[in-house]
Amino acid sequence: MDFLRPASWEEALAAKAEHPTAVPIAGGTDVMVEINFDHRRPAHLLDLNRIELLREWEVGEEDVRLGASVPYTQIMENLRTELPGLALASHTVASPQIRNRGGVGGNLGTASPAGDAHPALLAAGAEVEVESVRGSRRIPIDEFYTGVKRNALQPDELIKTVHIKKADGPQQYSKVGTRNAMVIAVCAFGLALHPETRTVRTGIGSAAPTPIRAKEAESFLNAALEEGGFWDNGKIITPSVAKQFADLVSAAANPIDDVRGTAKYRRHAVGIMARRQLGWTWEQYRGTGRTLEGAA
Repeated sequence: MDFLRPASWEEALAAKAEHPTAVPIAGGTDVMVEINFDHRRPAHLLDLNRIELLREWEVGEEDVRLGASVPYTQIMENLRTELPGLALASHTVASPQIRNRGGVGGNLGTASPAGDAHPALLAAGAEVEVESVRGSRRIPIDEFYTGVKRNALQPDELIKTVHIKKADGPQQYSKVGTRNAMVIAVCAFGLALHPETRTVRTGIGSAAPTPIRAKEAESFLNAALEEGGFWDNGKIITPSVAKQFADLVSAAANPIDDVRGTAKYRRHAVGIMARRQLGWTWEQYRGTGRTLEGAA
């Protein structure tokens, strides 16, 4: 196994073009596990740790430009206001040591359905900027996951930046695991309210072959909130609406039985998380007084 260590982003792109099968490594929290268990034996490892560009972030007027290797710890400490859902997800990643090394780019590159960042990125509506010597392009997060541990990257492309709109409303994230830390998710769920567009978005993790949105549940809730005037009157969402939303989220899941949990349990847990997060986010929205008339 050859170890490639470019000193710049341009050198990294050139190395990836010359060795398309080279596996990028930054935090190494996924790649090293696969190598240590002999699940993967690539001919080349492409070390990206010397590339400062990937560890930079910038808060713009409308969105956050997040370098692929920005550690989860930095997201938690510096971007909690702009990216609350992703900050919550970052809290659930492994241990402090791993949160200091791992970043969102690793989750995206591995594209495991159990990756902690995926539900938050789906709910926020992120875009993944990838680049090669041929140029760069942005991939909407909904189009990024193409199969079990597969993504939309071309062989010569590397993940450069994740573009995430700054939160315009409350966001939540929950994860079920067999213990409190250092655990792969049994299932996970993320929810984001977008008052500016009067829409909600969801993200489901570890309960389908890929990270997915519960689109039917979103459509139902969008219609219910609009028809009931909830965005304007700030009323409490009725239990029947919350239950229907949770049921539709459960129905969107397509899980399997494995050593971490049964498919039946995963569907049930995802629905519970959806109902609870809807209550949490809506109470937070009501409490802000944002565009509410007569809200309690």
